[in-house]
Amino acid sequence: MDLTERLAVVTTLFEAYRKAPFPAGFDLAMLDADLAGCVSTWLVQQGHLDDRRWNILAECEQDLIRAIPESAGDSRVYCQRLLDMAVLVLEADSP
Repeated sequence: MDLTERLAVVTTLFEAYRKAPFPAGFDLAMLDADLAGCVSTWLVQQGHLDDRRWNILAECEQDLIRAIPESAGDSRVYCQRLLDMAVLVLEADSP
C-alpha cells in the first residue's frame, strides 16, 4: 500500500472513529486521546510524525494489543479501529 492509499484508509477510519460514540465502560480515555492526537497529526502532516509522537503511538499500539482480548461488544470494535489506525500509521512512518 503506498502512502496515498494509506492516507485514504486512515482518513476513513479516523472519520468513523470521530463519529462513533465513546463506549460505555471504556477505561482507556487517555490512550484514546493520545492515539487520536497522533493520528490527526499524521494526517495533517500528510504521512509524517515526529519521533515523540511515533513513540507515543507505538505505546498505544501495545496497550491496545493487550486490551482487545479483554474487550467485548462496542468496546472491542472501538479498540480494533484504534489499533488498525495505529498499525497503518506506524508501518508507514517508522523513525
